Amino acid sequence: MTVSNGRPPVEQYRAAAALRAALRQFSQASEHALQLCGLTSERYELLLAIKGVEDGSERATVSELTAALGVAQSSVTQLVRRVEDAGLLRREVSTTDARVRYLRLTAQGERRLGEAVAALHEERTRLAEIVSQL
Repeated sequence: MTVSNGRPPVEQYRAAAALRAALRQFSQASEHALQLCGLTSERYELLLAIKGVEDGSERATVSELTAALGVAQSSVTQLVRRVEDAGLLRREVSTTDARVRYLRLTAQGERRLGEAVAALHEERTRLAEIVSQL
C-alpha cells in the first residue's frame, strides 16, 4: 500500500479502527473477568509476570519485575507489598545469596491467576486472530 497525497490508503484506516475496537473489547472483557477472579489489572500483570518468567522458575525479584512491567521500582515495591498483604505472593530468600529475595505465588495467587488466564483464553485467541489478519 502506498501513501497518496500524504495520506495512508483507506485500508490502513480500517485496519487501525479494527485494531482499536478489538483492543477496547479485550480490555473491557479483561476487566470484567479479572474482577470476577478477585484481581485488579495491576495485580494480574504482576502475578502473570512472576508465573511467566522466561527461565521457567516461576519466581522473580523486584528488579526483574521492574524491568518486565516497565514501571518505577518504587511502584513495583508498593504493588508487591499490597499483593503480599492480600496473600497472593510470598518472599523467599535465595539459597545462593541471602541478600536476594524472590517473589513466588501462594496457592491462592496460583488459583486466582489460573482462573483469570483460563477466563481470558477465548478473548486472547480472538485478539490474536484479529491482529494476524492486519
